[in-house]
Amino acid sequence: MTKATKIAVVDDERDMRESISQWLALSGFDTEAFESAEAALRAIGPDYPGIVIADIRMPGMDGMQFLKKLMGLDSALPVIMITGHGDVPMAVEAMRMGAFDFLEKPFDPERMTDLAKRASAARRLTLDTRALRRDLAEGGHIMEKLIGASPAMERLREDILDLGQADGHVLIEGETGTGKTLVAHALHAVGSAAGRRFVLVSCGALDESALMRRLFGPDDAGGGQLPAIEEARGGTLVLEDIETLPDAVQARLLSVLDEEGTPPETRPETRPETRVAAISNLQDEGETCETVLRPDLYYRLAAHRIVVPPLRARGEDVLTLFARLTEQFAEEYGCETPQVTAQEAAQLLQAPWPGNVRQLINLAERAVLQARRGQGSLASLLMNDHEEMRPVMTAEGKPLKEYVEAFERMLIDNAMRRHKGSVAAVMEELSLPRRTLNEKMAKYGLQRADYL
Repeated sequence: MTKATKIAVVDDERDMRESISQWLALSGFDTEAFESAEAALRAIGPDYPGIVIADIRMPGMDGMQFLKKLMGLDSALPVIMITGHGDVPMAVEAMRMGAFDFLEKPFDPERMTDLAKRASAARRLTLDTRALRRDLAEGGHIMEKLIGASPAMERLREDILDLGQADGHVLIEGETGTGKTLVAHALHAVGSAAGRRFVLVSCGALDESALMRRLFGPDDAGGGQLPAIEEARGGTLVLEDIETLPDAVQARLLSVLDEEGTPPETRPETRPETRVAAISNLQDEGETCETVLRPDLYYRLAAHRIVVPPLRARGEDVLTLFARLTEQFAEEYGCETPQVTAQEAAQLLQAPWPGNVRQLINLAERAVLQARRGQGSLASLLMNDHEEMRPVMTAEGKPLKEYVEAFERMLIDNAMRRHKGSVAAVMEELSLPRRTLNEKMAKYGLQRADYL
């Protein structure tokens, strides 16, 4: 083991407690011993960095009651129960309640070590996954750019976390401007290849011969740039506009992926695989990656799929994104952040956004530059961007109440951001009593700690 794993040994018999602890310590574990379940519970929390080995029969709180308490604290905590010869039915019940396994006295110490290793491996995986999920929730270096609290964005972040840890190639689909390349970066950042190379190739920008050389190298095996498939070895190779791949390149890529997909013992040399993240920009009706790529390559690349949601499906995220973008551009251009009116907020929510986030970024920059000159309005920019928009504040099937709440949330969010979490300053700016502000922040999922 590269790092000693903690094991809580819980047994009321001192000799048994000490012998188990000593054996596990010699096996490379970090042990701590407790003479009762009550004492152990005071030291074990939901994210306990290890596992528990406990006797079933103990005075006071017995092993079954102890197990129930532990499962209530953390249902993924591995607990190994020690049973006497007549306690096997009880041990089976413990397994049903969530115990990892059980050891029947007298037990083989080697079996105990083997069980402890397997339980520890399972615990490390659980804790690593939780740490990654917290990183997503708190916003890591890459993930913080995937802004939004809409169900669509929550699902996207969950998909990225799950697939980042999975094996197999990934097909990323979505409309233009939705951030598919950013999603590929995030998949790489949260996966096991995070410390390795991330190589991006735009398939649509190269002709067939240039693409063949860039991906697989020159036929004469001469010098020059390392082929992308080797440059990304053990990491992630991102292929943008995968639908533009010529037939000959598709065949060559399939051959390489088939070779890498064979068991390690059958390969000519042992090398880590290169994971491919294929990005598709197909938007023509009736055309999909499945219809334009050869089937065997498509099913190779689409082992996993992520569909990035369009901006119009992200609800109030539009206002959150626009506020963040205008703040960034205002800081870049050295001017005040333009304020959004209720009507403009409604129009932002109502716009169809054919260019998605990329279009919103362009609009935010133009809004800041326009405000710096003291000219024009956001409404006029929106009308220029969306000719089909009417100058109204409601859309069919969307209640006015939703627009009002979205606008209110945006105002509080912007004020908290400007005042760096100062509740007193926000109360003064928005003319709100503390209780009302607290209630509204709770209603809209805004937390002061996020702005400090």
